[in-house]
Amino acid sequence: MQAKLSIIIPSLDAASSLPATLDALLPGVAVGVIREVLLSDGGSTDATCQIADDAGCEIVTGAPGRGQQLVRGASAARGEWLLFLHADTHLPEAWVGAVVQHMSGSSDAAVFELTFRARGLLPALVASWANLRTRSFGLPYGDQGLLISRRLYDEIGGFEQIPLMEDVAMARALKGRITVLPEAVSTDAVRYQKSGWIRRGARNLWTLARYSLGADPTKLAKRYHKS
Repeated sequence: MQAKLSIIIPSLDAASSLPATLDALLPGVAVGVIREVLLSDGGSTDATCQIADDAGCEIVTGAPGRGQQLVRGASAARGEWLLFLHADTHLPEAWVGAVVQHMSGSSDAAVFELTFRARGLLPALVASWANLRTRSFGLPYGDQGLLISRRLYDEIGGFEQIPLMEDVAMARALKGRITVLPEAVSTDAVRYQKSGWIRRGARNLWTLARYSLGADPTKLAKRYHKS
């Protein structure tokens, strides 16, 4: 039986985090779940693409912008199921069982619960809010990964090619068809640590509110990446 799962990783200068992200995929390779790993790169100037090539990934290149990169990666993927994964998000040890069970028994999309690779009350609170937002409002972060069948992905039109909030746009398109898997990924906390947990969390909420009220994602992205 041919492996069903394509892993799609958007990247931009991700050399410091990508090796551990790829290492976490090895259990899926060992049991024959993963058909391919595609790195959709937006013009990295560090060793990102070399690391991916050495690991046996297929590399798709083009202009930066996470929405565009996700679309390019999905277009090149050949699996029946797609798992979109940020370059700094590490899958848990037991991810294979959770993913296989979902692919075997559900037609809905799925995400993981979120944790940060940081200790303390504030990281736990921010992760708890993200998990609550996912379960209560069906709005996961892109850091939580997205497992979706090719059929459902095509049915809803795929990711929007926008530079920010592509994860929110996807969640809206899925209209509640998102299952939360019983495992948690861990993601890099460096952006929160640099900006401050409360400040960055508040800024994320404000950005989400503005997007929900119709703000242009391109303008939001420019302001978001400046601060």
